[in-house]
Amino acid sequence: MAMMRYTAVALLAILSSTTEAFVSPSVAASAPSIITTSQSSFSSSSALHALDPVTYLRTEWVSAALCTNQTPRSFDIALQLGTEDGRIVNFVPRTIRKIITSSAEPKSADDGALTVSCIRQLNTMAERRNTAAIEFSNQPADNLKDTPDASVDIVVSFQAAQRMYENGLDFKQSIKEAGRVLKPGGRFLFVESAEVGGESYLDYVMGISALVSGGIGDGYEEIVANNISEDASSIAAEVTDEDSEDSEVEATPPLFEEVGYDNVDMVLQPHIAGIAIKAMDADLTSEERKQMKSQEEEDRLAEMSFAAFERGNKRRKRKKKKKDVDNAGMGMGSE
Repeated sequence: MAMMRYTAVALLAILSSTTEAFVSPSVAASAPSIITTSQSSFSSSSALHALDPVTYLRTEWVSAALCTNQTPRSFDIALQLGTEDGRIVNFVPRTIRKIITSSAEPKSADDGALTVSCIRQLNTMAERRNTAAIEFSNQPADNLKDTPDASVDIVVSFQAAQRMYENGLDFKQSIKEAGRVLKPGGRFLFVESAEVGGESYLDYVMGISALVSGGIGDGYEEIVANNISEDASSIAAEVTDEDSEDSEVEATPPLFEEVGYDNVDMVLQPHIAGIAIKAMDADLTSEERKQMKSQEEEDRLAEMSFAAFERGNKRRKRKKKKKDVDNAGMGMGSE
């Protein structure tokens, strides 16, 4: 019993001692200079640092693992929603060549610019790892105005949605912005609170996706955008046919082609982790989409025709071979 009490006390001591480290996820060497920073530089960090140590450590591990395992080697450019420290530099693989920042800071403080401690940590970690270059941008996470369409390979959102909500930013718009800047086939990685401001984070991601793969036992299911939830349906196309009863109405295509997700286990505060892959035709216009489908149909018919020709050619060869064998047999019999 005494040993159990000693173990419990030791564990509490370890957790309490690590709590100060949560003031900044950066390395201990840079901690003193960050701690002396003015209180205003921490104004938006409540979402991350309000987490209990168990949830914090677990979600950090999941975030790092997600980046490592779900970033293809061919990807070069990464963007982080709501950058607030230097963690992203260590999370992404060394194959990433550039990291673009965005801010979840309140616009009332320095026009929403990245904090001094955040910039310092990014520079420190980038120098130490000597891999990806940092492209500093104060663009809001829900308005990636400095990033062109279809220019990023991977977008990550780690514990950013709650900060956006607290600081007056729109976390839903940040998801759509992530989809806009991603290249077709690009990936959106997220580890976020299950609910943000009383709304389900996952429901919104699923609402703009075509195919959803859940956790263990959930299987696959087709998702119709306007049937997920009221929040998700707000992004579906709302068009009316007033000019002609025969006119055709095309719904807005899903932004993401597929979403895989699971609940983060061993945490005290519910979190969700997942990956969304941008649809290959998400950036196409209606006319371009029709042309692509037409081309796909032509390619399919051409492939079927070629396969039929090959089957016919094989049959003809078999018949000719059989005929040659029969003729040879008849010749031997006549002798």
